[in-house]
Amino acid sequence: MEQTYITLNDGNKIPQFGLGVFMIPGDEKTKEACLEAFKLGYRHIDTAHAYQNERGVGQAVKESGIPREEIWITTKLWPSEYGEGKTEKAIDKMLERLGTDYLDLLLLHQQFGDYLGAWKDMEKAVAQGKVKSIGLSNFESERLEEVLAVATISPSVLQVECHPYYQQNDLKKRIAPYHTVIESWYPLGHGDAALVEEPVFTKLAEKYGKTNAQIILRWHIQEGTIVFPKSSNPVHIKENIDIFDFELTEEEMNEIRQLDKGFRYYTRTLEEQEAALGQFVPAD
Repeated sequence: MEQTYITLNDGNKIPQFGLGVFMIPGDEKTKEACLEAFKLGYRHIDTAHAYQNERGVGQAVKESGIPREEIWITTKLWPSEYGEGKTEKAIDKMLERLGTDYLDLLLLHQQFGDYLGAWKDMEKAVAQGKVKSIGLSNFESERLEEVLAVATISPSVLQVECHPYYQQNDLKKRIAPYHTVIESWYPLGHGDAALVEEPVFTKLAEKYGKTNAQIILRWHIQEGTIVFPKSSNPVHIKENIDIFDFELTEEEMNEIRQLDKGFRYYTRTLEEQEAALGQFVPAD
């Protein structure tokens, strides 16, 4: 069974599985993690300006020897970069940091600031060929509908917290008319032992000769979610992608669906989020 792809609402095909580089410190360590991932068949990297490691991703793509068109790069704009004209310049700087002529997927990282002005510039970047697909990250309030109402190009993805304890079924219904796909951060529930060690995962891990984490990641894949677990550990990078040689039955999928308890690990209110974000402006 080969790695899977999803056709987005704009016709672009995104690798459903990738490497997240959130909190991998610095460009050198990021480059090393990406190169290791590329050797193992990864073709999707999820980064952001706020992660401060876009240059490391770009260096890895260049040094990998893999044709640029075979690697999917996702990155995200920070609210300090939102606004017509302002976002256009920020996109050009992103391209410079990543050392590429285009971005495969560009997201608005947080639902604050002039996100409507930023969206207009992102749509313009698509028309100019600088960006292939555009989407949102962490837009779960009514601000999601605010963007959807004015968008000429519907968001191709919505990146949010999503895992067996918080399966985002209501959010999926809200975006279904736009054929927007969920991308999961915290796909393993922030590594919470209570989630990872649920008896159903242990049982299925024994059946398929996999780890509990691999069972969870396989569940995401079969649910149609895009996932990119973060790791800089070569062992974990290898284990995480080793999920394409088996398939869960529908009965097993339903067992896991029953774990949904509406429990999320990130619990800050909108006001708390905005206050925290206002204290940070990523360096160029």
